Amino acid sequence: MKKIKKSIYAVLIGILSLSVVGCSSKEEKSQLQAIKDKGVLTIGTSADYPPYEFHKEINGKDTIVGFEMMIAEEIAKELGVKLDIKDMKFDGLLGALKSGNVDMVVAGMSPTEERKKAVNFTDIYYNGEHVILVKEQSKNKYKSIDDLKNTKIAVQKASLQENIAKDIIKANDIKSLGKISDVILALQNNNVDAVVVSKEAIDGYLKKYPQIVVSQVNLGENKEEGSAIAVNKTDDKTLILEVNKVINNLKDKGKINEYVQQATQLAQ
Repeated sequence: MKKIKKSIYAVLIGILSLSVVGCSSKEEKSQLQAIKDKGVLTIGTSADYPPYEFHKEINGKDTIVGFEMMIAEEIAKELGVKLDIKDMKFDGLLGALKSGNVDMVVAGMSPTEERKKAVNFTDIYYNGEHVILVKEQSKNKYKSIDDLKNTKIAVQKASLQENIAKDIIKANDIKSLGKISDVILALQNNNVDAVVVSKEAIDGYLKKYPQIVVSQVNLGENKEEGSAIAVNKTDDKTLILEVNKVINNLKDKGKINEYVQQATQLAQ
């Protein structure tokens, strides 16, 4: 008799547990509401990519700045929350997003088809260009994509530049590194023959390393996929819609190009 009672109790507890789970899933907050309730928008970035995002000493304090950080500030302001920036390696950003350590990824990330399988993206807010950098003494050696196929090329890991090296250049030897500064340093130290980088990110590095120059290689008519903000994949689109409103408002007012110019000057 006691065993029967225990079995009944176990069934009742199971039913109650399922009811609680069902209720909690129905009452689950939207991404937008969760951010507003905690009062903080936490973004993940890789702050080694001027003028997109980079470290700068401001009033004696190490600060992450850049035109994408200006966009993030505007989003936080529109949501009525504070902005919290987490700096990490580029290839760890989507993992941090999926695990809930950040609410968004703002890091010059292109919304490739592969990434769209894992996360949602906002509208594109900026289209940049890519260039090949080489050492001065090798400038005349590399004039076409074919000249680069059998060279050692460095790129930032999990970046669009990595895809360019694989799919457009079809390089046989690609060295994928965590930070763009490591990519440039690999070229400076003659550990690689060339690097693929964003044109907007190179000014500061060219001044620091005068032996590095932009090559004559034309990457062809490949269409830049642009930069967008990544958020966790969900059917709830309230956060995406709110962020897109901010992005499109900034684009309409010409603010993003203004931010790029300001961040470029700041990086020099």
